[in-house]
Amino acid sequence: MHPLDVVKTRFQIQRQAVDPHSYKSLGDSFRVIFRTEGIFGFYKGILPPILAETPKRAVKFSTFEQYKKLLGHVSVSPALTYTIAGLGSGLTEAIVVNPFEVVKIGLQVNRNTFTEAACDYRNKTGTEQGMLTRMNVQHSGLRLVFLLSLLRLVALHGVQQPSTLAYARQIIKKEGLGLRGLNKGLTATLGRHGIFNMVYFGFYYNVKSIIPANKDPILEFWRKFGIGFVSGTIGSVINIPFDVAKSRIQGPQPVPGEIKYRTCFKTMATIYQEEGFLALYKGLLPKIMRLGPGGAVMLLAYEYTYAWLQANW
Repeated sequence: MHPLDVVKTRFQIQRQAVDPHSYKSLGDSFRVIFRTEGIFGFYKGILPPILAETPKRAVKFSTFEQYKKLLGHVSVSPALTYTIAGLGSGLTEAIVVNPFEVVKIGLQVNRNTFTEAACDYRNKTGTEQGMLTRMNVQHSGLRLVFLLSLLRLVALHGVQQPSTLAYARQIIKKEGLGLRGLNKGLTATLGRHGIFNMVYFGFYYNVKSIIPANKDPILEFWRKFGIGFVSGTIGSVINIPFDVAKSRIQGPQPVPGEIKYRTCFKTMATIYQEEGFLALYKGLLPKIMRLGPGGAVMLLAYEYTYAWLQANW
């Protein structure tokens, strides 16, 4: 799913159609990234999500259950309970993941790293690659040489990509840990996660209680999967303006050294005024492709694991 996240971020930081780095479509973005940055271009910034994923999901679901229990002491309808608990879990989750998001976005928007490495590699080994092209690579020995050449290219790519830790240190050294440094864009992240979880949990549990359960376990699985898919899709559609604002705040500014995108709602207003309403929905398709099925799988994993733990512990 990470390649879709990289593509989504790239779309969201595009400011105008005349941008030289502008992608024309989802397919075009995949072609351009693969051609200019290689296969590893789709996995830029993958370490922060990996590091944050376990605590992020733990916070999401554990706080959701805790907020539900707290709301049980208040006279609130079950439908509203799920919605409010979802909002609370999203806001809590955002505080945990925001520093990781800042690092991830900075790595994902780095377009030139792999391109430079590839050019450097071609300059250094053009003769060798030309020889390999003219040879019959179907021969087993030559196949090995060809694969070794590819591995050398991969190694060069790895050297050129800045490490996650080094980039995080660079942010802390230049901008600190506050709202202009490792926690910039916090308000937008709060809006993104709060609204998504509010819709995600609220829609899922309310609709699931309306649609009758099925005795057939396979049909019941698909019933839950379908509701989870729609929950993730609707949540993505509603919260994406906050996601776009977050990418603009945490990503590179139009003019180096000048901060144009600083606060969440002012960023949204600026985007609307300069680029139009639809600009607030940039990256929606890859976002839905990731969080539609991803949201369904996440809820199913949680529900089945929770049921198993209750039955066996």
